Amino acid sequence: MSGPHDLFARYTFGHPERAAAELRAVLPPHVVSEVDWASLRREPGSVVDPELRETESDLLFTARLNTGRPLLLYVLLEHQSTVNRWMALRMLRYVVRQVERWRQEHPESALLPLVIPLVMYHGPDGAWTAPRRVEDLFDLPGEEEEQRARWRALVPRFEYLLDDLTAEREEALRARPGPPLAQLAWLVLRYGRTEELAQKLPDWVALFTRVQTAHEGAEHLVVLIRYLLWIGDTAVHEATGRVLHSVMDEQRAEELMRSYSEELIERGRQQGLAKGREEGRQEGREEGLIRGRAEYVLRVLATRGLDVDEAARQRILTCTDLATLDRWFDRAQNATTLSDVLDDLTQ
Repeated sequence: MSGPHDLFARYTFGHPERAAAELRAVLPPHVVSEVDWASLRREPGSVVDPELRETESDLLFTARLNTGRPLLLYVLLEHQSTVNRWMALRMLRYVVRQVERWRQEHPESALLPLVIPLVMYHGPDGAWTAPRRVEDLFDLPGEEEEQRARWRALVPRFEYLLDDLTAEREEALRARPGPPLAQLAWLVLRYGRTEELAQKLPDWVALFTRVQTAHEGAEHLVVLIRYLLWIGDTAVHEATGRVLHSVMDEQRAEELMRSYSEELIERGRQQGLAKGREEGRQEGREEGLIRGRAEYVLRVLATRGLDVDEAARQRILTCTDLATLDRWFDRAQNATTLSDVLDDLTQ
């Protein structure tokens, strides 16, 4: 089942125009100049690997060079919690499967098309450190580089391109040319797993506005906000709520808030039930439901742009009465102040 990172990244960079922005940012200049970007098309289907299952985070594009020759561009969206040391071997396997599929579809061809593999990484553990060349994974004999080079010439050679968003500065990402959604997606993916995200979001209001006013901007904004609410903590939710109220009129913000509230209710319920099933005890189910509902009261308040002081936060988190939490949750959806939600808190 796809997670929020997969869904957001595939939604953003699965579109040829936004994929072209990503590819142009990473491919060598001579390749960028020789590709007919108007011919870029996304191909359906994912790579099926008998060991790794079908991946939901890969994208395949076809294009043509200016000379008319075909070109395959294979993009893997990588957001693992740990850097995969064997990524070069994994990418080689994927590329081989792509060209095998191409051979089946073009049995008359005596040559294979160019395939350019690219890994986009935005994991939480810092910069990418895994080898990018397959030959670096082999245990080569010899101590001297000259000896090792002779052996290296006998092993398969393959290298993938890497877009390590975690190693990029904000200024560099903002300077990348591309549609507003792609520009904002680079930033959100770059900082999405850091404590800096909540502080950065207010600085990106202008980009959020550009996303909203672009073609299909309303849909793009919904995807962005939903992703931020899905991955973020309370601080991120509060910042997201303020951004939401900054870039659109109050009525539309309220409509979005209500739709998110419905999702949050269901997610809280599902998470609580999952926790109960895992623990196998009735008290575990109740505890999960209570904790989940308390967290989602805070998230709805954050989405509405309401400041929650520490006393109110603790009151919500320590409440053990599910009926009270349900009442607060319902009130939060239309509240304009904390007192609208928390009964006598400010009285």
